[in-house]
Amino acid sequence: MSDAHNEHQSAIKTPKQLIAAVVAGFLVPIICIVLLVQYVSNADKVGAGSAAQSPEAIAARLQPVADEGYTLKDASAPKQLQSGEAVFKAVCAACHATGAAGAPKVGDAAAWSGRIAQGESTLIDHAVKGIRAMPAKGGNPDLNDVEVARAVVYMANQSGGKLKEPEVKGAPAAGAAAPAAADAGKKLYDSTCVACHGGGVAGAPKFGDKAAWAPRIKQGSATLYEHAIKGFQGKSGMMPPKGGASASDDEVKAAVDYMAAAAK
Repeated sequence: MSDAHNEHQSAIKTPKQLIAAVVAGFLVPIICIVLLVQYVSNADKVGAGSAAQSPEAIAARLQPVADEGYTLKDASAPKQLQSGEAVFKAVCAACHATGAAGAPKVGDAAAWSGRIAQGESTLIDHAVKGIRAMPAKGGNPDLNDVEVARAVVYMANQSGGKLKEPEVKGAPAAGAAAPAAADAGKKLYDSTCVACHGGGVAGAPKFGDKAAWAPRIKQGSATLYEHAIKGFQGKSGMMPPKGGASASDDEVKAAVDYMAAAAK
């Protein structure tokens, strides 16, 4: 009996042993938890002096952000208009490539012939404003009218039509820049060149004097431009580079053209 009783006796026999057991019961789990947290958090940390702080490692960590497709754009820059084919693939193909919702399928000359016969302006008007099941601009309000028109022409011409590529309204036609250049030339002449060319001072050919300008014009524009931009030492006088002005080369050329035109 005494041996069996002794086997069931507690190992804690003194108050000190009891206190130590209680403290250990609290501290051991806490220490284990702290060590576990440190292990988990340190596994993802990068030491300040480790190789992970190298430019290559930093670039690798930033790569996912750089690959998101974000591009800085100048909001004030003019919009780059898409081609008809690009608009077709991005917007119109959903219906016009399959003939869905009654849309004439691209390449189906029979389906397009009656529509083409209505005229290019009517086709474009329907595409821009929408008609029947087709929403305005194919459902993409961000498209420019010109982009829509290009898409219409592309689809029609792929289906037996011979429509012309639409022009961009407001785009300068060939030679449209001439008035602006003439204005710039006159402005520089009035502010600088007139000092000598207005009265023929220092051997400068007088403005409007055909006889004085004729041999110079005969040399060609390239020579006239070079003399005006770089300066020229003549028999009767000297012209300083750009007439002493701080104008751009293009402005000087415009002034030369302005004076030469007045003497022709």
